[in-house]
Amino acid sequence: MEVLEPEEQRRERGALRTALYWLRDLGMSLVIAAILIVFIYQPVKVEGTSMMPALTDQERIFINKFTYRFGIGAIERGDMVVFSFPHDRSKSYIKRVIGLPGDTVEIDRGTVIVNGKALDEPYVPPEFRDQQSMERRRIPPGEYFVLGDHRSSSNDSRSWGTVERGYIYGEAVFVYWPLNRIGRLR
Repeated sequence: MEVLEPEEQRRERGALRTALYWLRDLGMSLVIAAILIVFIYQPVKVEGTSMMPALTDQERIFINKFTYRFGIGAIERGDMVVFSFPHDRSKSYIKRVIGLPGDTVEIDRGTVIVNGKALDEPYVPPEFRDQQSMERRRIPPGEYFVLGDHRSSSNDSRSWGTVERGYIYGEAVFVYWPLNRIGRLR
């Protein structure tokens, strides 16, 4: 003889199963999000104007931490990198890589010269250039020379020197806020 369970018990069990599936899916989503944020992409807020016009104050961006952390990609000239400030590791800065290990960098009245050749910098508009000069420096092994794109308002390697490779932990890759600026960074 077949025993039928009451309709109310079947509905409760169905609702419980549905709730458990939702909790499982939510838990998996949280784990995946945590892995992405800790190891791959991290959202950050830009504070300041030193990277204008590429980045503006209060923009929200994603940085790729995976490539640099695990040595998959090399840091290249022109990359916008995020690093711990060498004189206060509790602060993070974002700047553009200008000089690589072994390069010589000098600045002649605002013109950046790398390895004896003027650097083409289409990302620095004329109104953001300054007329500062800096004597030639050789970049030590494992270190990088970085500058802000808004040269007249940037605190960068001209003032405090190079950045050790170990301090660089990400590359700025994508603007997600405000919506009118959404897109990949170059």
